[in-house]
Amino acid sequence: MTTTASTILLLLGAAASNCFAGPSEERRLTPTEIAGLAKNSGGAGTSGLPAVTTTVLYGDPAQRGLYTIHLEVAPNTTIRAHTHKDTRTASVVSGMWHFGYGEQNLPELLRLLPAGSFYTEPAGQPHFARTGPEGAQVMITGYGPTDTLYVEHASSGD
Repeated sequence: MTTTASTILLLLGAAASNCFAGPSEERRLTPTEIAGLAKNSGGAGTSGLPAVTTTVLYGDPAQRGLYTIHLEVAPNTTIRAHTHKDTRTASVVSGMWHFGYGEQNLPELLRLLPAGSFYTEPAGQPHFARTGPEGAQVMITGYGPTDTLYVEHASSGD
């Protein structure tokens, strides 16, 4: 192999490795650092409720690509049935998260997920949640762009 060909292959390999694991993708955050990040109650893929504080930990949920958001949900909050256009995975970080699948947030469809639990939000599948008196923190990862579309009912119990 010629020196020119070797140099080109070396440069292509370096460029390819930067596409997959470049320094911009490296992220390590302690709880204290997470607490110092910007928080809001709106944005792509969030409920938009004032009782739900969202912190973007990685990526941008409004753009194409991997993202992770941290939700802090106040005590006694109800999140109506809704969908997202991307499939998401989630873990309960703290508190008690009452989560269910369906078009209405009905108590009999909820499952209690304590800290350490895992669940999915399949693309286009309606789901909903509630918190009890202790509230909850949830970490969600998906591949954006994402959205939140609420399920509408003429006489919803949500």
